[in-house]
Amino acid sequence: MNGPAPSKIVLHLYVAGRSPRAERAIATLRRLCERELARYECDLVIIDVLADPQQAEARKILATPTLIKEFPEPPRRIIGDLGVPPEELLAALNLPYDGL
Repeated sequence: MNGPAPSKIVLHLYVAGRSPRAERAIATLRRLCERELARYECDLVIIDVLADPQQAEARKILATPTLIKEFPEPPRRIIGDLGVPPEELLAALNLPYDGL
């Protein structure tokens, strides 16, 4: 990541119900926020597109799970259950990895 580390991180995870893929993505992100991003304020918002299809349409969500890093900019989008090592996920989101 270039520049100073963020003080706040905002992540929006779009899921379709409570499928195994959605549950894996949610668990992965919760672990990421609790472990690798513990020193930052990490807001994880989970949006069920079945319950709120307008959100999915507004953000052009075509597949779930979809993760969007809203802040810090620039926004980044990842599709899938996020089953990669934490350092790869953080790199894809352009977030710092401290190797904790």
